[in-house]
Amino acid sequence: MSNFNYKYNTKSLTYEKVTVTIRKRIWQVLSYLATGLVFASVTIFFAYNYFDSPKEKQLEREISELTLQYDFLNNRMGQVSEVLADIEERDNNVYRTIFEAEPIPASIRQAGYGGVDRYKELQGYNNTDLMVETSKRLDRVSKQLYIQSKSFDEVVNLVKNKEKLLASIPAIQPISNTDLRHQPSGFGWRTHPIYKTPEFHPGMDFAATQGTEIYATGDGTVERADDMAQGYGNHVVINHDYGYKTLYGHMVRFVVHPGQKVKRGQLIGYVGSTGLSTAPHVHYEVIKAGTKMNPVNYYYNDLTPEQYQKLIELSSQSSQTFD
Repeated sequence: MSNFNYKYNTKSLTYEKVTVTIRKRIWQVLSYLATGLVFASVTIFFAYNYFDSPKEKQLEREISELTLQYDFLNNRMGQVSEVLADIEERDNNVYRTIFEAEPIPASIRQAGYGGVDRYKELQGYNNTDLMVETSKRLDRVSKQLYIQSKSFDEVVNLVKNKEKLLASIPAIQPISNTDLRHQPSGFGWRTHPIYKTPEFHPGMDFAATQGTEIYATGDGTVERADDMAQGYGNHVVINHDYGYKTLYGHMVRFVVHPGQKVKRGQLIGYVGSTGLSTAPHVHYEVIKAGTKMNPVNYYYNDLTPEQYQKLIELSSQSSQTFD
């Protein structure tokens, strides 16, 4: 088959061979390419603007799912915030109140993070507002949780200190007297047994037979155990910390020494009548922050309400002390 093209010449009534120059062939090729390029451009334009590729469809599904998850996360954080607010309320009004700690102000609990550019990397997207709001809520909840965690750490320390405080406060009678058989002489103005003059009595006297056991009324450290204080004879002073001290006077002998740690209910000595005393008894004082208090207010740990009331009546009736 011939590779040449012919055309019919109407004038000469003959076929003539068509000769195509290289330049013309180049133009033909270029025209084909231009036409194809235009067609391809139009096709691509419509495809990109009006039809989604499989990958784009997949990405759209993923974006839709992420948006849904953001909404779900926002709702969950709302629930977490409500629970956290309830915990904060109880922390301020129950736990911290019980342990005498100042509540944490809302201005500190609710304080946000500073900086206007903190969320700039989230700007410029279709879901910017949703992402920024979610990030802000997450940051707020994170900070609230941190503050609450620190608050609970403080409450735990308060509990530990409170436990130590409760064990240290003098809260029992210095001798075994739950049946109130040992007649007490109370705190306040009494007639001095020797000088027979009105005198302020800064403690309570419990009459008992010589050798009756005397106990520490709270945890503490023995500060003194000697007979070198005027009028007290053999006596012991215990420092309970938290501003509390107790004194036990007129012992026949003591069994502790200065610097020794003692527990509530531990034996520290025996009833006697040493010093300025008219009969065997223990003179007992409670000192708080340097002020001598009425010991009757500190016997709540080993007496029933009825026994406590009876002890108050007995100590009030006595008009004279034993020292």
